[in-house]
Amino acid sequence: MSLSILVTGASGFIGSFVVEEALRRGMEVWAGVRKSSSRRYLQDPRIHFIELDLGSADKLREQLRGRQFDYVVHAAGATKCLHAADFFKTNTEGTKNLADAIRALQMPIRRFVFISSLSVFGAIKERQPYQEIDENDLPRPNTAYGRSKLEAEYYLDSLGSDFPYIVLRPTGVYGPRETDYFLMAQSMKRHVDFSVGFRRQDITFVYVEDVVQAVFLAFDHGMNGRKYFLSDGNIYESSDFSDYIHEELGRPFRIKIKAPVWVLRIVTKVGEYWGHVTGRMTALNDDKYNILRQRNWRCNIEPTMDELGYHPHFDLRRGTALTMRWYKENHWL
Repeated sequence: MSLSILVTGASGFIGSFVVEEALRRGMEVWAGVRKSSSRRYLQDPRIHFIELDLGSADKLREQLRGRQFDYVVHAAGATKCLHAADFFKTNTEGTKNLADAIRALQMPIRRFVFISSLSVFGAIKERQPYQEIDENDLPRPNTAYGRSKLEAEYYLDSLGSDFPYIVLRPTGVYGPRETDYFLMAQSMKRHVDFSVGFRRQDITFVYVEDVVQAVFLAFDHGMNGRKYFLSDGNIYESSDFSDYIHEELGRPFRIKIKAPVWVLRIVTKVGEYWGHVTGRMTALNDDKYNILRQRNWRCNIEPTMDELGYHPHFDLRRGTALTMRWYKENHWL
C-alpha cells in the first residue's frame, strides 16, 4: 500500500512542487486547498482534493475526520496581507488549528513538516563582516510575516515530543511559478534595473526544487522538533540575480537605478496606503521595506546537510536560467 501525504497550500508555489514530487514517488496525494484556490498546477488525475478551512478549528476537524495520512506538509501561508493581523490569522492560527486537529483526531502521522522562513530571525548579525545566522541565535523578526511564522514555530514547540514535527526555514525561494521575484525579470525586460541601498548586501537564495528535496528528506531523517535552514550554500551580492536575469534576457539595454533606503521607505508607504484604499494587496508594503533593506541573509545550512542529508543541486545561475526559460515558455515574459 502506498504512503499517503497531505499537502496544505497545494495550489501555491512551493506546495504545487511538493505535490508533483509526491506523485513522482508513487504516493497517494491529497491536495489541501480552499474553495477559491486555482488548480492550474494540479491537473494530474491522481490527485485527491480536500477543502480545508485552516481558519476554523471546528471545521478543520470535521474536514479531516476519517482521514489518515502518513505525512503532512504544511505549506499554506500568507506572504502578503493588507493588515498585520491577517498574517497571524493565517500563518499562526492556521498552523495551530491544523496541528490541533491532527492531535484531536489522534491521526498517527509519521511526520509533520512545517514550511517556515528565514525571516523569523530578522535583521541580526548585520555588523560587517556579516556572520551566518545560526540556529542558536535569538530570533528577532522585524516583519509581521516573520513574527507570525515564529509564533507558529513556538506553538509547535509547545506540543512536546509526542508530535513528530520538523521545521524548514528557507531563505528567498525562487523558481518557475514564483511571482514576487518575477517582478525583477519583468522590470528588467522593461529596461529598468532597480536596487536599493548603498551598503553591502549579502543575499542567499534557494531554488524551489531544493526546498522540495529537503521536505522529503525530512520525512525520514532529522529529529522531532528540529529546525533547519535552507539555501543553496552560496552568498551573493545584490547585483548577481539581476545580472543573471539580464543575461538570460539576451542582455537588453538597461538603466541601472540604485536608490537610497529612504526612497524605498516612501515607495512602500505609498504602496501600503494604496493597498488599504483599494483593498488590493501590493508587493511594495511595510513588510517588504524591512525585507529589502536588510543587508545580511547569510545562514548556516551545515546541520541541514549533516542531519537531513541535504545537498543543494541548483546554484543561482542555473536556477535563474531554468526559471527564466519557464517564464518565457509560459508567456509570462
